[in-house]
Amino acid sequence: MSRYTLENRRFVIGGVAVAIVTVYIIRLFTLQLMSDDYKKNADSNAFLKKVEFPSRGAIYDRNGQLLVYNQPAYDIMVVMNEAKGRIDTTEFCNALGITKEFFIKRMDDIKNYAKNPGYSRFTQQLFMSQLSNEEFSNFQEKMFRFPGFYVQHRSIRQYQTSCGAHILGDVAEVSPADIEEDDYYQPGDYIGKLGVEKYYEKELRGEKGVQILLRDARGRIQGKYMDGAYDRQPVAGKDLTLSIDLKLQALGERLMEGKIGSIVAIDPQTGEVLAMVSAPSYDPRIMVGRSRSKNHRLLSRDAWKPLLNRSIMGMYPPGSTFKTSQALTYMTEGIVTPGTAFPCHRGFYCRGLHVGCHSHAAPISLVDAISTSCNAYFCWGLYYMMGNRSKYKNPFEAMNVWRDYMVSMGFGYKLGIDLPGEKRGMIPNAEYYDRNYRGSWNGLTIVSISIGQGEVTLTPLQIANLGATIANRGYYYTPHVVRKVQNMPLDTAYTHRHFTKANHRSYDYVVAGMRSSAMKGTCRALSRLPFEACGKTGTAQNHGRDHSVFMGFAPMNNPKIAVAVYVENGGWGADYGVPIGGLMMEQYINGKLSPAGEAIAGSMQHRRIGYGPRFPGQERKAAAAKKAAAAKKAKTAKQSEADQQPKPVEAKSGEQQQ
Repeated sequence: MSRYTLENRRFVIGGVAVAIVTVYIIRLFTLQLMSDDYKKNADSNAFLKKVEFPSRGAIYDRNGQLLVYNQPAYDIMVVMNEAKGRIDTTEFCNALGITKEFFIKRMDDIKNYAKNPGYSRFTQQLFMSQLSNEEFSNFQEKMFRFPGFYVQHRSIRQYQTSCGAHILGDVAEVSPADIEEDDYYQPGDYIGKLGVEKYYEKELRGEKGVQILLRDARGRIQGKYMDGAYDRQPVAGKDLTLSIDLKLQALGERLMEGKIGSIVAIDPQTGEVLAMVSAPSYDPRIMVGRSRSKNHRLLSRDAWKPLLNRSIMGMYPPGSTFKTSQALTYMTEGIVTPGTAFPCHRGFYCRGLHVGCHSHAAPISLVDAISTSCNAYFCWGLYYMMGNRSKYKNPFEAMNVWRDYMVSMGFGYKLGIDLPGEKRGMIPNAEYYDRNYRGSWNGLTIVSISIGQGEVTLTPLQIANLGATIANRGYYYTPHVVRKVQNMPLDTAYTHRHFTKANHRSYDYVVAGMRSSAMKGTCRALSRLPFEACGKTGTAQNHGRDHSVFMGFAPMNNPKIAVAVYVENGGWGADYGVPIGGLMMEQYINGKLSPAGEAIAGSMQHRRIGYGPRFPGQERKAAAAKKAAAAKKAKTAKQSEADQQPKPVEAKSGEQQQ
């Protein structure tokens, strides 16, 4: 029995020994072949791989005006394996003008894998970014005292103008999500966050280079390894030429001062966006350098929401500008003819339902209905379309036919502009109404969509694109803000024509109606212009004061610009939309404003809309304005009273007073 036990022990001890040897072999294999820790350690002693950042592409307007360029800046990098316990932190902090608390926190953050997923103690890590020339000079003199710390040259963005913030966007330090999504980036790199800076990031950023430097046993740089044979030069990013006209953009932002809303101008012949104004806006020059985070935080908390690009993110009821799309649908479907007339007794009346309208001659036909913006005409058109049983089996089928026309005109889906964040708006279909009305609905239930109210919402970009489609008599190009990428062809998505379901003949009548509106209808303020302008007003109903809307294009037969203007709580379309739209047309077509146009622009620039107490300072401003008005009224009354007092009459020469 004892011999049997001894034999078992021998096998057990032998098995344990074999297991230990096997573990060591596997570990050695892992360390030497599967892991690069030792290789990194050895390389870090002999080599320093220095990343060389490419110059980010510049951005120009359509006329070659420089909008965005680069300025030199300096980053402080640290290799933890070299810096550990070898520097005087007090002297280091004094050299950079930082506190010891900041130094400790920053070093801890660098080593925190949650905040810095790509951390390695053998490679350079960002300690502090974007030092100015003065800060760099102060640090450079003492840098030899701080082993493990290096200076890395890079560039930062500079914005030439205060205009176009929502189009240009900005750049900021990459987030952990950015690094995880694209292995091109390392902690401390910069990436486009908004606008074309984000959308065209890959074209703008270029390709990084690398310089391999040789070090001695004490870590001192001895020169390039193999005379730079393995170095890789950085490749500069590509320049962008925008379709934006800077002068037109500047005028639009000037006209929208003190207002909330948007202006979008498009070249109908190409789909190029000539101007895109979102108000209120901000100065892109504050979104650079180390103050970028603080300024972005302030803007994001601002009740006016200046970071919101209302041109592509604002979803609004289009109001009466939408009537042009209804006219195109009714005519193409044969619901109406140019001579079809409908009654309007200050509105649409049918089975107890009333939709109001302003006073004008009636009955009224298509061209005059567009010119005068008759609500009743378009309500009757939708009512008869939904109830036409000789053409459609039921309202469900008619509604989806209507929806298909709207989608073909660029509504209900994203147009595909080359900017991030575009919204699709809302175009209802039959399924939507079946869900909301449990299958019990008809033309009267939904009649408000015929005048751009109800469930229908569009972005200002979609309204401008409607104007471009009408200008082209039935097709549009996908709107885009980049005209050219250096050494690259324009994406074919922006050169393809999108045709609508409406026929060419219907467009001719809609154009005639919009021209009539500019001559004698709701857009008659456009008649002052020295070219044939076409327009359509909109007064979109709202919980508060109505929104002022305009959509138009010019010239009528050789269109060069289509414009949409949306001013929140601006009242009638003719109050703000028409004059602003006319000024934008005049500036682009003539290259400048006439004296009369400049006077209108000056007046419009200083007009303000009170948006209520939810905005900082509005109550105070309103109270001050009310107090000033009361003081002026009192002064006028006092002057009037003084004027009514009898005045002594002086005798003329040679006469006696009676």
